[in-house]
Amino acid sequence: MPYSFDPFPVLTTDRLVLRQLTPDDTEDMFSLRSNPELMKYIPRPLALSSNDALVLIEQMNQRTQEQKSIIWGISLRENPALLGFIGFVNLYPEHFRAEVGYMLHGNFHRKGIIREALNQVIRYGFETMHLHTIEAITDPENIASAAVLTQYGFQQEGHFRENRFFNGKFISQINWTLFRSAFLKTTNQE
Repeated sequence: MPYSFDPFPVLTTDRLVLRQLTPDDTEDMFSLRSNPELMKYIPRPLALSSNDALVLIEQMNQRTQEQKSIIWGISLRENPALLGFIGFVNLYPEHFRAEVGYMLHGNFHRKGIIREALNQVIRYGFETMHLHTIEAITDPENIASAAVLTQYGFQQEGHFRENRFFNGKFISQINWTLFRSAFLKTTNQE
């Protein structure tokens, strides 16, 4: 089940543009990925320099070219500055499945931006990519992310206690799943 991300699919909502990341996003990406508070639920190393952020953008775009993931930068329609990113961080085409992930600058939390962006990404996954399942992985303490996922019908499939080791400690994760059929029922599209 090959995907075609060329040209890169730009998604829009009333307030947002979901677009390809570019080198112009380097400083905004650095602001996101170097912030310990924003990264506390993401078991990845902090960006230590602008170059780390640029390399991350290049890696995300390379993985899109290789059809291993697709990540959209989130911007407001009236301002191209990068607020965060969202996308399918891992694609499993042989299983018609993808893992969604997202991150948003703290100044834009609790404004419905991730909900709005997630709706478009889910629709793209089910309607354009013809996915059967979208999954997500969250930290058990990330209550805000769990609330967003449950709003769209994701169901908790498993709670894996201390199953990963990061930064000198064991961390837990919750796995979530959304099936295409469940999403279509909640949006009255069946």
